[in-house]
Amino acid sequence: MMATKLSLILRKARENRSMKFNNLMHLINEQNLRECFARLKENRAPGVDKVTLEEYGENLSENVKGLVARLKQMSYRPQPVRGVKIPKDKKGDFRKLGIPTIEDKLVQMAFARILNAIWEADFIAFSYGFRRGLGTQRALVRLDKVLMEQPVGYVIDADIEGYFDNVDHEKIMDCLKQRISDKKFLRYILRMLKSGIVEGRNYYATEKGTPQGGIVSPIIANVYLHFLLDRWFIFDILPNCRGKADMIRYCDDFLICVEEEEDAESILLQLKQRLGKGKLKLSKEKTKTVEFRRPPANDAGNKGRKPATFEFLGFTHYWEKSRKGFYIIGRRTGNKRFRKATGKVKDFLKIYRNRMSLKDIWQKVSQKLQGHYAYYGVSGNYRKIKLFHHQVERLLFKWLNRRSQRKSFNWEKYSKYEQRFPLPKPKIHHRFYQTA
Repeated sequence: MMATKLSLILRKARENRSMKFNNLMHLINEQNLRECFARLKENRAPGVDKVTLEEYGENLSENVKGLVARLKQMSYRPQPVRGVKIPKDKKGDFRKLGIPTIEDKLVQMAFARILNAIWEADFIAFSYGFRRGLGTQRALVRLDKVLMEQPVGYVIDADIEGYFDNVDHEKIMDCLKQRISDKKFLRYILRMLKSGIVEGRNYYATEKGTPQGGIVSPIIANVYLHFLLDRWFIFDILPNCRGKADMIRYCDDFLICVEEEEDAESILLQLKQRLGKGKLKLSKEKTKTVEFRRPPANDAGNKGRKPATFEFLGFTHYWEKSRKGFYIIGRRTGNKRFRKATGKVKDFLKIYRNRMSLKDIWQKVSQKLQGHYAYYGVSGNYRKIKLFHHQVERLLFKWLNRRSQRKSFNWEKYSKYEQRFPLPKPKIHHRFYQTA
């Protein structure tokens, strides 16, 4: 079983932190690739060859057998990814995604599983992005604990400008070579990075960056920031801080919490220099240092002041009083994320109100609500997820009432239908208050 082999790699990596892994290509075999195919989600968007998951699976054995043969002969070359632009907000900003072909997804997943097994032993505890058993909620728990238990005075809210589009290929390969000596394995990773992008009829070479949407991109991005940021923070920053300092990172989204203002200023300056060495830079508009001290117990003098806040992983964080009178970290869905989530529901209803049955629309909207609660249903955010539920109800009534020229779907009929088929109610899924 591939899982057993990956567990062995992880164990060896933990036992010997300087060990380099060779002869990895034999792990990219038919069994592994078939397992990867089974892990691919249905309805995955096709790449530039327009082959769907179902079409590739119709002749899976022969397809995988031929793919393994080409991999062994070093004749396999990843096809360019299909470039797609996803709107980020109403200002016209876009997030660029690169969609590989089904065959390339299989290969990327096989490589990603091996890379994760090798590097999991080295990743530092405050790194949470795209790691098995971790995730955004665990990152939020750690942030809550740091802010509640450590003497934090300032929070550096940092944003790397276009991280996935600008990472340096040569430096990525240097990082990977710290643990991998299999030249064929490394050469294939470089081919993935250099495969190019097709947008419409235009082809663009990729001399830098790793496209979002690629299965192997998250682990490569994590390895690069492990060397560029995490180890730098542990070995260069912490020993020279006057006060306490800590970091929480979720891939390229990270915060640095410090006790002293002098440390905050120094770290921010060094951070800019450090990223410059990795051919990256901070976003001037999105990077800021926020004074974020716990308010004194008697804070009557601060009434009327706007409370300090910062954004992290889609939440706005701030100090608030608990029912017992203690100051705790409050969090609510960030305004941009809230508008984006409601906008997606609106766009869906606007497009599909006449293309789908009421039953199917209801089911899709219910899934969207459940997904929203699963992510944003955290301690202290009930009011905002309840507001989201209310907004979705209003959007449903508005657009279902526009399915025909006659406004036959009035509020009474809507209410009766929802009573019969209730939408999922707001629910807190993650409770992690610190009660200091």
